[in-house]
Amino acid sequence: MSELENKNGINGNGNGNGNNGYSADSIQVLEGLEAVRKRPAMYIGDVNEKGLHHLVYEVVDNSIDEALAGYCKNIEVIINEDNSITVTDDGRGIPVDFHEKEQKSALEVVLTVLHAGGKFDKDSYKVSGGLHGVGVSCVNALSIYLKAEIHRDGKIWVQEFSQGKPLGDIRTEGDSDRNGTIITFRPDDSIFLTTSYKYEILSARLRELAFLNAGLKLSLIDKRETDDDGNFKKEEFFSEEGLKEFVEYLDGVREKLIDETIHISTEKNDVPVEIALHYNTSFTENIHSYVNNINTIEGGTHLTGFRRGLTRTLKAYADKSGMLEKLKIEISGDDFREGLTAVVSVKVQEPQFEGQTKTKLGNSEIAASVDQAVSEMLSIYLEEHPKDAKSIVGKVVLAAQARHAARKARELVQRKNVMTGGGLPGKLADCADKDPVNGEIFLVEGDSAGGTAKQGRDRQFQAILPLRGKILNVEKAMPHRVFDTEEIRNIFTALGVSIGTDEDAKELNISKLRYHKIIIMTDADVDGSHIATLIMTLFFRYMVDLIKNGHLYIATPPLYLVRKGKREEYAWTEQQRLKLIDEMGGGKESGLHVQRYKGLGEMNAEQLWDTTMNPEFRTLRQVTIENAAEADRIFSMLMGDDVPPRRQFIEEHATYANIDA
Repeated sequence: MSELENKNGINGNGNGNGNNGYSADSIQVLEGLEAVRKRPAMYIGDVNEKGLHHLVYEVVDNSIDEALAGYCKNIEVIINEDNSITVTDDGRGIPVDFHEKEQKSALEVVLTVLHAGGKFDKDSYKVSGGLHGVGVSCVNALSIYLKAEIHRDGKIWVQEFSQGKPLGDIRTEGDSDRNGTIITFRPDDSIFLTTSYKYEILSARLRELAFLNAGLKLSLIDKRETDDDGNFKKEEFFSEEGLKEFVEYLDGVREKLIDETIHISTEKNDVPVEIALHYNTSFTENIHSYVNNINTIEGGTHLTGFRRGLTRTLKAYADKSGMLEKLKIEISGDDFREGLTAVVSVKVQEPQFEGQTKTKLGNSEIAASVDQAVSEMLSIYLEEHPKDAKSIVGKVVLAAQARHAARKARELVQRKNVMTGGGLPGKLADCADKDPVNGEIFLVEGDSAGGTAKQGRDRQFQAILPLRGKILNVEKAMPHRVFDTEEIRNIFTALGVSIGTDEDAKELNISKLRYHKIIIMTDADVDGSHIATLIMTLFFRYMVDLIKNGHLYIATPPLYLVRKGKREEYAWTEQQRLKLIDEMGGGKESGLHVQRYKGLGEMNAEQLWDTTMNPEFRTLRQVTIENAAEADRIFSMLMGDDVPPRRQFIEEHATYANIDA
């Protein structure tokens, strides 16, 4: 039911004139931070895992702003035992003096008033990430407890809050010989669906921030976990060369095409611009862009400027060198970016973001600044490194030829008429409902599991596409090979998506997407996990918009069936199996029948429906991209040729279980 509807129907006439008693009294004015508590998703994105971690970023962003202003060198983030967070910095400390207009301390204003902060005063901060003044006050509103400890002017100042309301006035607690801010907060579990912080998510963001702010030291301590010596889990992040090291970190598992990372840190038209780029032998383009440390996943004018400057400079060099003379086909901008890994970071005094989510930069003047910086950097590099220049242009020529071949292969994929079913893959068992919003498609490993899924599904809204064996590893394949593969063509055709829009030849066209839920359903074993990873790699490299828009999911079939007499219970993890053995067999397995499902094909249609496909009882894991740069690195490492880092990653993240394979 939408917010506009009501129980009497939209046109109900509660007072006889059709407006249902809708008067001035009905208009709620949400005071102070009530609005944040009422509609938290408007301010932090969602109330799930993403929003929970966003709280930490808001507090850290404040400390980063102090670093950008030149006052802070160290930031420490601690995950406490109770999942509260402490962020400490050695900046100036939030002002604590009396605020005349608001009649309370500046600290209390910053923490309780929306759109209040030093970011609006151009003299306080030249550049900053948080420009809406909602950051730390939102964190306060959504915390069951928040304590601010300010070290400033030789004193320690403390104030505590709950759900955005002060628990008392600001007070002093002794003397201090340093400056800085310590914020400790515990998210409100009545608002957030989960309050357990993930170390990996926070460490990826802090690592990213260290690269983006050379010379700033960030550390992360997890007090929930200790090693064999009783020390807390801890990492420190520090980068001396900034983006140059960032690109080398991202490209660490790829084969290099050129020896050096090209790097520039300059100022153009009063805009600080830092760019680092490198070419590798892969076939994908990986450009990550940032404005004031915010990852602009939708790009914007700084990215436009980068692409324009890169294409123009490289093309001018290639034309001059005569390396394009024999090429019969036209070269496009995309060809210059194949195998490119780059990070573009700009610091903008008054950035105009499109939307509160801050994912697309709108300032038109920035394009020229970045364009100039790239041209300058590349021109010098190409002149000084003719061998690398030749390798890059050679790669561009190959990319153009491959693109031409891929276009021909791709044309086979494009659907004649999406909704009529013309040209759909033969193995697709489609659903009756043609409304994409209601439809979901299961990508199922193997024909036998596909057969069971077809029998068990709800034909009204569930479609099944069986996939034969392991699909192509797209990480290591040229684009035309990808579209030459029948299984991949079938996925594109079944989904109704194609490559190429009016604006961008490489962009995914999702205007005719046939299902809003795309569910990967594989066996719960090592092979199944490998197939799921291959499919996810395909989506990440060729259909990433479907992930960004929240369409991709992973089904979770159970691992075990525990039976005693007529009672049957399913277990999805080893821990659940042991718990059921305790519960049903008093800790002994002898009186129970425990079946390990090695594959989906071992379940009958009813069992598969009950456990994995029925929307009422199933568990779907949504595939999201928390950190695009880190996701890019992990896919390259997992699906590339380099074995040691892959082994290390699997050892760190695998859950070991006693499975009789």
